[in-house]
Amino acid sequence: MFKKSIFPLIFIFTVVFLNASVAHSQQGKVTVFEDEKITELLALKSKMNKENKFTDGFTIQLYYGELTGANTIIKNYRNNFTSWPSTIIYETPNYKVWAGNFITRLEADRALLEIHKQFPNAFVFKPERRN
Repeated sequence: MFKKSIFPLIFIFTVVFLNASVAHSQQGKVTVFEDEKITELLALKSKMNKENKFTDGFTIQLYYGELTGANTIIKNYRNNFTSWPSTIIYETPNYKVWAGNFITRLEADRALLEIHKQFPNAFVFKPERRN
């Protein structure tokens, strides 16, 4: 007799407990406050993506040596080639002249074919990412 009376009690207790928990639960509501600078940062990131600032691309090295030689090479390069940007990089104790910022190796090799006519020691490489 005891077993017959305990099962309905357990059932009733379970139903009452589940109904009580559903009745007293809270409604979920989230409010997000967006900082105004987020839109500025997104615009800056998309601009940098277009300029290939985040890609690990390829570049062409024209020279490695003293500063006077680097200045001579970069002036000569800038007089003859305007398609690809060039820069002087200082790496202790020497200077490097780099040209171009290419996404693919194929683009870099095509540019190298033209550059190689004036700078036979030029070569394509993948630079390490600088901070």
